[in-house]
Amino acid sequence: MPEAVPTAKQWNLPNQISLGRLCICGLFVGDVSVSWSYSATTALFLFALGSLTDWVDGWIARRNNLVSDLGKLLDPLADKILICAAFLALLERGIVPLWAVVVIMAREFLVTGLRALIAARGEVLAAGPSGKWKTLAQMVYVLLVLTQMALAELGMGKWMSDRLWGILTAALLWLAVTITFVSGVLYFYRCRALVFSEEGLVEGGREALGCRPCSAGSGKRMARS
Repeated sequence: MPEAVPTAKQWNLPNQISLGRLCICGLFVGDVSVSWSYSATTALFLFALGSLTDWVDGWIARRNNLVSDLGKLLDPLADKILICAAFLALLERGIVPLWAVVVIMAREFLVTGLRALIAARGEVLAAGPSGKWKTLAQMVYVLLVLTQMALAELGMGKWMSDRLWGILTAALLWLAVTITFVSGVLYFYRCRALVFSEEGLVEGGREALGCRPCSAGSGKRMARS
């Protein structure tokens, strides 16, 4: 069997940016794992940079139609690692309740498993708009909390009262968790024909669910799940 060698198309600019985001994830985890004077400030910078690259690689891929199976793997994988690492760090500091982290991570594991099942049938299923809103809500919440932590770390004080801060963060957390749960349910509903029967693979079922054959040149680059 010939050895699989990544092509120039596989290692295009969006994929390089996604790979860089994985490296940022490693730096983020290393930073929040060590107690030092500017841990929260550095974590805010790294998470903001990772969130920015998440938007940049997708924009470049859509603009230049740079499609690859490697990108379909790296982009959502980097997103999931960054988000899960951030929520676990906030859980360790007692900022986020355990139930919220369980819902968020369970959804990511279940959808990743569903993607693997679909891929085993030779299909690639693009994510719906709810997945993008899910990622945005989670990132906004984490950025807000890290900003408050960084301000306190730098001795700049709080930028709002404790009561208002509690209401705002609680509302954003509930919003993020709700969108996360709903997007997971919608994702399984979209895939029901492919998962629970063979009917989704014939008579237009593939097109109805937004599926396409798994290949390096088919369709647009997969959006965030």
